[in-house]
Amino acid sequence: MRQRFTARAVVVGDRAGTVVPDAVLDVTDGRIAWVGSAAEAPDARDAEIIALPGVLTPGLVNAHSHAPMVLFRGQGEGLPLDRWLREVMWPREARLTADDVEVAMTAASAELLGNGVTTSVEMYFHPERIAAAVGATGARAVIATPVIPLPGMPPVAEQLAAAVALAASGPQDGTVEYGLGPHAAYTVPLPVLRDAATAAREHDLLLHLHVAETATEGAELLDAHGLSVPALLAAHDVLGGRVLAAHCVHLDDADLRLWQEHDVAVAHCPASNAKLASGIAPLRAMLDRGLRVGLGTDGPASNDALDLFADMRLAASLARLLGASATALTAAEAFWLATGAAADAIGRPDLGQLAVGRRADLVHVDTRDLAFEPVGDAGDLLAHLVWSGGGRFVRDVWVGGRPVVSDGVATRVDVAALRADVAARAARLAA
Repeated sequence: MRQRFTARAVVVGDRAGTVVPDAVLDVTDGRIAWVGSAAEAPDARDAEIIALPGVLTPGLVNAHSHAPMVLFRGQGEGLPLDRWLREVMWPREARLTADDVEVAMTAASAELLGNGVTTSVEMYFHPERIAAAVGATGARAVIATPVIPLPGMPPVAEQLAAAVALAASGPQDGTVEYGLGPHAAYTVPLPVLRDAATAAREHDLLLHLHVAETATEGAELLDAHGLSVPALLAAHDVLGGRVLAAHCVHLDDADLRLWQEHDVAVAHCPASNAKLASGIAPLRAMLDRGLRVGLGTDGPASNDALDLFADMRLAASLARLLGASATALTAAEAFWLATGAAADAIGRPDLGQLAVGRRADLVHVDTRDLAFEPVGDAGDLLAHLVWSGGGRFVRDVWVGGRPVVSDGVATRVDVAALRADVAARAARLAA
């Protein structure tokens, strides 16, 4: 199967912010075979031609999400993280069924695709049903099976053993990848975290956990051990391998040096951190140290959107405010954090950029709108994507060259029926 896409421009998704005007991109068997200017394109007489009036970008990569939380969108408004979890989220989640999770994830996956997000890192219950949901919509997911001591759940050691067994037997086609998701050092015993890290390194799995989301979450650990959470994780051999730490808002220079030493990647979630008043992560300091950082929405109950374009804009704005500099994070870097950088952060070099050999996860952004004018040079298109664009301009999406969104509508699931189903299930869980 061979396809040729033509577009006003291709935005590559690299750190430099490369934009190719009047562009052509060829796809063969779900992978990018050629990309460049139309004037230099090779012959394609046997290809299906797909002419697009707008810009072609990589599929966005959401580095941290609990997408089935669409069931709880807007609940607990105004509460800080600790009360939001204990008073609102965990009681509702105790009533969740596997069917609830699959329906919610299917709806959320359609929403993500509609916003140009083709891959998400999910940490939520019933991971096999999450996999079934993204299989239905045609998206990709890295599913970090959660390990957390909550009432009604098996002991955490049993949860971990089941998570490792699932990951070891999971599919290998690049569509669904299972990892390990021990919640955090303040909820999961340190020996279990160490065992999870050992298993992740042994099987080359993503180890995904929350770190330093709030200023006080590590206070008891600091009192008991005299170490910050990053230092405690290092001391217990949790770091090393494919470690992805979500949030990382409250890290000092010593913590950042540890992250650099152990090549810990960060999922930066500016909207969730702002909504819950958790703080502003030191993004510029992370990038200057060479840390791998990707953007995440976090869950739709703490963002409350699944629009990674909005998070790009907020990430750049907060970085500039924190650094008191309008150059603290460029538009090119902001877009890269949701594409190539995010793919690197989660250990997926096959995703995130429009480059030869990578998977053909493509997003058509319709630029026939005043939000994308004026354009003095090709770089202006990238700036408009970050500062005045948004998920609402996404018209078409392909995953591995297969269409999953057409004219703004998910093609593989009934979105209206899903919306009604989610509303009914959310009402039951809140009762």
